[in-house]
Amino acid sequence: MNLILFIIVILISFIIVRIGAIAFQLTGLDHSLAEFQALSCFSGTGFTTRESELIVSNPQRRKIASALIVLGNAGLVTMIATFANSLRPGAVGTRVSLPFLKDIIPAERLPWVNLAVIMLLLLIIYKLFTHRGFIRRFTDLLRKFVLKKDMIKHVTFEELLITTAGFGVSRITIDADSPILAKTLIESKLRGYDIIVLAIVRGHETIPNPSPDTAFMLGDELICFGKLENIQAKICTAG
Repeated sequence: MNLILFIIVILISFIIVRIGAIAFQLTGLDHSLAEFQALSCFSGTGFTTRESELIVSNPQRRKIASALIVLGNAGLVTMIATFANSLRPGAVGTRVSLPFLKDIIPAERLPWVNLAVIMLLLLIIYKLFTHRGFIRRFTDLLRKFVLKKDMIKHVTFEELLITTAGFGVSRITIDADSPILAKTLIESKLRGYDIIVLAIVRGHETIPNPSPDTAFMLGDELICFGKLENIQAKICTAG
């Protein structure tokens, strides 16, 4: 039973970290940074000062980080306890599903059998959760679940850096109400409002310094420099 519980805890841990990464991403963090922060919080490892400021300066991210830290500590304790108990002789014994095991393998060798089973199952789980096709579909499913349950408020505009006179760098998500949706960069006339599009993040792809004929698509994340009020007015809302 302990072996089964150990594997269940591992699977749940993978799912929690993936949900945490999705939640961080919905608050405006970059995809790779969101995954790293979720894993860091859940495992209790540290991160740089700049990245920690991105977490603690945002109320939503603080709640996500706190939940991951608490769940990570509880999961670690459970994982250690179940792992240790799984190596005891008889942990996979007659009470589970192999009543003939004790007649084939000596009791003193059962811990090594249990360890081999654990290593094999961990390898299978690792291969599964690092398979690009599976993880993409699994992440999309979890993302829809998080959005449906309204667990996290999706941020469409985030100030990344403020310089002087109201100018700065921001990240904006193109939604269905954006006035530049389906328009090309040149058609949007953003340059006329002193807005420079530095890059477009489309799914897992980043388009740096997009060309004038690049069209804006639903869900695109724009990294822009300009006057922040102009950016919000001309990209986020019609006007």
